[in-house]
Amino acid sequence: MGPVVSGAQFEKIQALIQKGIDEGATLVAGGTGRPDGLEKGYYVKPTVFARVTNDMTVAREEIFGPVVTILGYDSVDHAVEIANDTEYGLAGFVAGADLETARAVARRIRAGWVAINDAFDFGCPFGGYKKSGNGREWGEFGLHDYLETKGILG
Repeated sequence: MGPVVSGAQFEKIQALIQKGIDEGATLVAGGTGRPDGLEKGYYVKPTVFARVTNDMTVAREEIFGPVVTILGYDSVDHAVEIANDTEYGLAGFVAGADLETARAVARRIRAGWVAINDAFDFGCPFGGYKKSGNGREWGEFGLHDYLETKGILG
């Protein structure tokens, strides 16, 4: 895994990892600081938090670094409620053996891009909802920002 984009982003991620620890999330792997053997550069330890609740900062912020938070849920409805209880909506992921059920869940998630079972396609539009921005990259919809559309009335 490569470094993050800048010193400012490195510091932001470090502060968010520390905030997760301070707020009581269980640190499963990683943590603050650089990975062993990487004394220079903006490298971040891949970090995993368990026993995260949706009121914790690490669950509510877009971290943009190698940090995973694990939140438990009691039902599919509860999982969708957790996923949608955010100011952001860049991307979501659904995993499931029954593809039709996974698609139904994906339709309920308020994110601009939802992958099912690790699917990926550069032809699929990518972009956020809510505070994750608007506009799209990739595919036909990614070209719309570069077009001049004219409406003629009358």
